[in-house]
This record gives sequence, structure tokens and C-alpha cells, in this order.
Amino acid sequence: MLSHKCHFIWFLMCVKGVFDADRDGVKSVSVMEGDSVTLHTDLTEILGNDQILWMFGPQETRIAEIYKQNIDIYETNEITRDRLQLERQTGSLTIRNIRITHSGLYKLQILSKTTSYKRFNVTVYTRLPIPVIIRDSSQSSSSCKCVLVCSVVNVTQVTLSWYKGNSIFSSISVSDLNSSLSLPLEVEYQENNIYSCVLNNPIRNQTKHLNITQLCSDSVYIHSESVTPSLIYALVGMTAVSVLVYYIRSKRV
Repeated sequence: MLSHKCHFIWFLMCVKGVFDADRDGVKSVSVMEGDSVTLHTDLTEILGNDQILWMFGPQETRIAEIYKQNIDIYETNEITRDRLQLERQTGSLTIRNIRITHSGLYKLQILSKTTSYKRFNVTVYTRLPIPVIIRDSSQSSSSCKCVLVCSVVNVTQVTLSWYKGNSIFSSISVSDLNSSLSLPLEVEYQENNIYSCVLNNPIRNQTKHLNITQLCSDSVYIHSESVTPSLIYALVGMTAVSVLVYYIRSKRV
């Protein structure tokens, strides 16, 4: 289980995207698909003849503009007009209900007494599924251990990890589109450690806690209610001692 401190950090990261420090004059922005994100001009006021021009993509396609107090929002192949909002006083650009296809480079050009530029590299992440934990019956295991597998499908740019308490026990990452991940874990039936499987990207996580008793209970004892006539016939060939041991164990549950 992740600590309360970790959950608090994740919460802060999820509010209207994550803005990293500038690198080579480009500010990195991370946001979840379906959320809104605002790219700020850092201006306090636009003067009468100032021009604010927003462009998107390698072709620097115009998507929004303020000139002489007039606001224009342009329709493009990548972004529809209804997703964009331009703040009249500062020229900051808001993209609503953002999609994966809206990832890319956004360029701001400010023409006032001088000309200045800002660039934003926006990365949009897909929603994270909750990991699934199952017992891997194909793997041979001893009477006191069982093998579990945590898995997810159709994920991009994520890390899948097993946590033992608050510490990472093992992990695997992928950056390709629509990938599947699986991460095995061998546990002892009677151990007291707390395990959880966590799927995360740079701004969000999904956690599935492990119930060892629920998934691995039949690796130790055969439940008395599972005794069937076919099982009784199979026991006929056992010695009297073996039958007695089986009977005692079945009553323990």
C-alpha cells in the first residue's frame, strides 16, 4: 500500500496537468486525456495593438489569435474550434477535453513593442485501467507458495510495479502505443507482507491490492466442501495413514 504522502503527491500532480521546467526554451506539459489544460502567456494585460498568435504542430498551423482586441479561433484538422478558449486579457490558451492527437508542440508569438516567443511541448496520456491480479496455474509451485500475475492491456507510456509495503519490489515499463504488460510475483501463503500492484504514468496511478488468502488458499489445504465422489475413489488407493492425514487437514479449514 502506498503511503499517504505518496497519494497526496499524486493528487497534486493530477490538477490541470503537470508543468515541468523549461528545457531549451520549451516548457513540458503533461495532462490526462479528457481533462483541460491552460497554456499561459505570463502577460498581465494585452495592449490595444498587441498581437497574440498561437500555433500548433511542426507546420506551425494557426489555431488562435488576438489582434487589436479581436479574438479569432481557427478550425484545423487536429483541433476543433469548440475545444479552444482564448483569455481576452492575457491571451492564455485553454484546450478543453484534450485528446491524444492533441499532443505536440504549441508555439506562442507575442508581437508588442518587441517580438517574443514561448513554446510548450504537450503530452497527453490515456486514462489508466485498474490492474488485474490472477493466479498463474501454469507455473509449478510448492505447497506453501503460489505464483501470481498482475497485468494490464492497451496502455501507453506506463510503468507496472509490485510494491511490498511501501517499497517497489519489481517493475516493468513500456512506451509503445496500446501495449500489454504482465508482472509475476511468487508469494508464500502464510506470509504477512502487504503487496499491491501499481500502474502509473508521470501524472497518475491506479492501484490493486493483493489478497493472498483469496487467491492462494487452495495451495495449502483442500477444503472439506470440495470433496466429491471422484475424489473419494481416488483416495481408495492411499494408505490408511494418508487418508487420516487428509481428513485432519480438511477439518482445519
